[in-house]
Amino acid sequence: MKLLRYGNTGQEKPGVMDADGNIRDLSGVVSDIDGAVLTDTSLASLQALDLSTLPIVEGTPRIGPCVGNVGKFLCIGLNYSDHAEESGMAIPDHPILFFKANSSIVGPYDTVSMPRGSTHTDWEVELGVVIGTQAKYVSEDDALNYVAGYCIINDVSERHFQTQLSGQWTKGKSCDTFGPIGPWLVTKDEVGDVQNLSMSCDVNGKRMQTGNTNTMIFSVAQIISHLSDLMTLNPGDVISTGTPPGVGMGMKPPTYLKKGDVMELKIEKLGHQRQPVAEDA
Repeated sequence: MKLLRYGNTGQEKPGVMDADGNIRDLSGVVSDIDGAVLTDTSLASLQALDLSTLPIVEGTPRIGPCVGNVGKFLCIGLNYSDHAEESGMAIPDHPILFFKANSSIVGPYDTVSMPRGSTHTDWEVELGVVIGTQAKYVSEDDALNYVAGYCIINDVSERHFQTQLSGQWTKGKSCDTFGPIGPWLVTKDEVGDVQNLSMSCDVNGKRMQTGNTNTMIFSVAQIISHLSDLMTLNPGDVISTGTPPGVGMGMKPPTYLKKGDVMELKIEKLGHQRQPVAEDA
């Protein structure tokens, strides 16, 4: 099942994609696609619906972030060995954790705006994990049972802010529009083996990143188990699981985004994102 949210920013309605690629309106069934409807019981109720009885959404509405009212936006750094190598950083012993501000979240086709003073804005295609069941001290063997589904995330990063402004990576990760999520939340039953998904990112039509989730240092299950030892994960929390090689920071010479560029991201089974790049006024 592919769940989504559509409509103007801040006014998104819940929807579901049918087998013919039509958006069906879910607003008569649930108020939003958020933690309250991402539990196993609620998802089972949605999967039991006859989608043909739901209204078709006409036209081409804006697609918003596929999860509303995100609780925590957690991110894992340096989780692909070849990306750690291109970054000149050691492979970590444990998952590196940082947060993105929820105010960075935008839709998968929205404009990414570089903040004032930005000279090092970078792209990062990542697998997003959406929690569906409260998780505390869960084992690796059981961890995937706490997942509602998966999505694409562009972990847009301002590298100068991230590495040179002192303090945590969060400074370069949390700028407005730096968290495109979607287009869909694909439920885990439809994804299958989450550790074997191809992924890519193009900038202006040129392939920059090519990877596969099978080269993660820490698997999705390991990440969830580790995080659940540190804090309670709640339905609607989103985890971005790291990026494969090919980011601008790792190029020789480093190459960064500029006004007018276009990023296009894909992950197998999870769809496609496209973001034009602008500058903050």
